[in-house]
Amino acid sequence: MFKKSFLAVTMALIIISFNTVSWAAELTPIKLPAPNLNSGKSLMQALQARKSSRDFSTKKLPVQILSNLLWAACGINRPDSGKRTSPSAVNWQEIDVYVAMAEGLYLYNAKEHTLKPVLNRDIRALTGKQSFVKEAPVNLIYVADFSKISKADVEEKNFYSATDTGFISQNVYLYCASEGLATVVRGMLDKDALAKSMNLKDTQKITLAQTVGYPE
Repeated sequence: MFKKSFLAVTMALIIISFNTVSWAAELTPIKLPAPNLNSGKSLMQALQARKSSRDFSTKKLPVQILSNLLWAACGINRPDSGKRTSPSAVNWQEIDVYVAMAEGLYLYNAKEHTLKPVLNRDIRALTGKQSFVKEAPVNLIYVADFSKISKADVEEKNFYSATDTGFISQNVYLYCASEGLATVVRGMLDKDALAKSMNLKDTQKITLAQTVGYPE
């Protein structure tokens, strides 16, 4: 009886592992086009239009808009030094931007300007407690990687990662205002459940999420 149960559990684990590998392998990296630096409104016009919105269309964002959005958020604007559009304390660049879409979860790689596959599963509903998050085309998840922060205590890590997240989210706000997109930054989310679904490490901490899409 024990042997049969053991074999049944073993076979189930093998099947789950096989499906997981196949499921993860289905997503491929997305090479984003170069950002269009000539699009959108002026800075002053974007500041005038900047606002939070909770009404989103389900229409997907074109890859060019996604490229512009992520570059504006924290892309590299000085290739010679690798520095970003958003500042970070001691240039730690500790904030990673994850992109949750219907197709799955991706991680933005600023150096290569690509989206790296993470999960072949739609986890948008887990990115917040508001009903609109599961239907909006893009939910950005800001994750602080404390392993990138050296010579800082816990309080300093929390402070600097929160500040650096704020810089990135404001860049997103301004880009969205410039392009007529809707966005809202959110703190109402079950961070533990989301971190578990994303398979984050102990050194990684979710700071905020931000929804982006076309206005309803």
